[in-house]
Amino acid sequence: MAQYKQTILGPIWFVLQPLFLTVVFTIIFGTFAQIPTEGVPPLLFYNSGLIIWGYFLVCFTGNANTFVANASIYGKVYYPRLINPLANCISGLFGFSIQLTFFIVYYLIYKFYIPTPEPFGFTWSLAILPLLIPVVGALGLGLGLWMSVLTAKYRDFCQITAFLGQALMYATPIIYPFSQIPPKYQFLASLNPMVSIVEAFRFGLLGKGSFVPGQILYSILFAILILLSGIYFFKKTAKRVVDYL
Repeated sequence: MAQYKQTILGPIWFVLQPLFLTVVFTIIFGTFAQIPTEGVPPLLFYNSGLIIWGYFLVCFTGNANTFVANASIYGKVYYPRLINPLANCISGLFGFSIQLTFFIVYYLIYKFYIPTPEPFGFTWSLAILPLLIPVVGALGLGLGLWMSVLTAKYRDFCQITAFLGQALMYATPIIYPFSQIPPKYQFLASLNPMVSIVEAFRFGLLGKGSFVPGQILYSILFAILILLSGIYFFKKTAKRVVDYL
């Protein structure tokens, strides 16, 4: 919320940002590039991916510069350094809940008032989606902690963070369905742990995409590994971070 403290629209930006990206994606990838959205209205297709991706990005890029951003405090007061990144991930749930609420509004409008080429709707996996949110948070937090360790010692990584976030987005089926990836590359693409999560999220909300338990398990194990290792190196760096900064 602090980032919108002195803005005119305030928390409305939580809604406007993914909505603006959805419009851009619809025009560029839907109209010009004609990338299919599996018969789902582009607004729902893109927005369903951007919601969960946006939360991952908050946890990842929002924590990548933790040591640099809090250098003045770390040099004066001691407290558990993990509080900052954890608080960032928890506060990110507020924006996620707002975006999800507006998605449901869009969903109901299309479901009952606007005809669509193909039917869509909630599936049984919707009940499992709340369990995936902590996985996304753990994955983003773990990667953010790793990046914060690197940025504390090598400031070049501060410039790499935004680029890496964009690269990961295009490597995740946000603007295209996973089914559009050539079969010979699908295994390689699925090594990205966010792929199965985005696909499962979209499958639960729209009935499009896929829910593969084995790939979900891989994403969970990957998130646990990256989080635990990130916490370990984050704590080691926190002991001597003042020397770096």
